[in-house]
Amino acid sequence: MKEIGIYVHIPYCMRKCYYCDFISFANKSETIPNYIETILKEIDECKYTGFDIGTIYIGGGTPSYIDSTYIHKIIDKIREKFIVSRNAEITVEVNPGTVNKEKLEEYKRAGVNRLSIGLQSTDNHILKNIGRIHTYEEFLDTYNLAREVGFKNINVDFMIGLPEETEDGIILQINEIINLKPEHISVYSLIVEDGTKMKQMIDTGEKELPSEEEERKMYWKVKKLLESNGYEHYEISNFSLPGFNSRHNMDCWSQKEYLGFGTAAHSYYNGKRFSNKNSIEEYINNYQEKNIEEEQTREAMAKEYMLLGLRKINGVVISEFERKFQINPLFYFRFEISKLVDEDLIEIDLDNIKLTKKGLDLANQVWQEFV
Repeated sequence: MKEIGIYVHIPYCMRKCYYCDFISFANKSETIPNYIETILKEIDECKYTGFDIGTIYIGGGTPSYIDSTYIHKIIDKIREKFIVSRNAEITVEVNPGTVNKEKLEEYKRAGVNRLSIGLQSTDNHILKNIGRIHTYEEFLDTYNLAREVGFKNINVDFMIGLPEETEDGIILQINEIINLKPEHISVYSLIVEDGTKMKQMIDTGEKELPSEEEERKMYWKVKKLLESNGYEHYEISNFSLPGFNSRHNMDCWSQKEYLGFGTAAHSYYNGKRFSNKNSIEEYINNYQEKNIEEEQTREAMAKEYMLLGLRKINGVVISEFERKFQINPLFYFRFEISKLVDEDLIEIDLDNIKLTKKGLDLANQVWQEFV
């Protein structure tokens, strides 16, 4: 049977970070028991079957904010409803300041074998400036506890382009993370989203961001340092030691199917994209109702395949595209590809269509050709 993934959304946070525009909420803890019961119902009543589950990703929000027994119940319900592969990758997102040894031990008993820890910065002043609830020291406590409990696959989230960040500071920070030897490091550039506190602070002049040129220099210095320390750059924002690519994310970038459970969770199945209600209360009251966002045509599916595939450093594999769509992408997208090659944004290397160095900096321009 084919493998698909499962995503479970836990929309609770102790406090919203200033840059966050995800569907997440503070001060709604009283709804947690009903919310978890609704997720369990949604999983139990899922009508899609006939596959194995290769990855489970529990994200948020802050999954580690809620009681760990809830996480255990969700994973048990997934195992009860579906066939979970023996070597499935099971990830839980964790934030320092919301987790202790007991929670981590409960995750381990539930079968969680990968943690994604939200650090963002090793500089306590910067952490405070972006609304994080923890210090670097609390992150270190969480990281060391995870190792003590026995987790051997840990991702650390790190952000560049934050207010008051400098190139020298970034080098110091990424070296601190490298010295911890996590298996995976995600490096995200700050995107200032409308409606966030960060947007308000930037607009009023309370905070100032590094220039775009400075942010790009940070990115390339981080990339060089990570690669020189054995990390493979396998997707625009992601680096891993050999054998530790995020399987869940790689499946999404390869247009593989997944089912989403919980508030605002998205699913992709049989060429259809659908999602749940965006508010906790609406989801609890009407979890069966889905928002049908898209029923893809063959052309839309092919365009999306290119867009997602060009996030990967190795790009789109031409022979895999041919197997999936029964046509060569160099012919199907000959006008788009010709334009992007002429602009030195992509290159064709044997069986791959991939971003150039310039394309890594201007990836949004590349993806726009396939929207």
